[in-house]
Amino acid sequence: MLTTGNQLKAARALAGLDQSELARRAGVNINTIGAMEKRGPEMLTSGLDKITAVMRALEDAGVEFLNHGRPGVRLKGSAQS
Repeated sequence: MLTTGNQLKAARALAGLDQSELARRAGVNINTIGAMEKRGPEMLTSGLDKITAVMRALEDAGVEFLNHGRPGVRLKGSAQS
């Protein structure tokens, strides 16, 4: 599950997407992506519908969300550690 701004920023970097392309794919405003990323290590406060849309767009781009005690991301198919 997508939970923090830092996790979003890392996921976006892994997917090779800029904010505008992610916003387009998720069907949200680019300002939404920027505001979510500005949360940094804090929990996201955007609506669940927006968080879910962004998360699904990133998953469609090959990102897997990890939450084994701490939020993380990796590309699907990456070796497990």
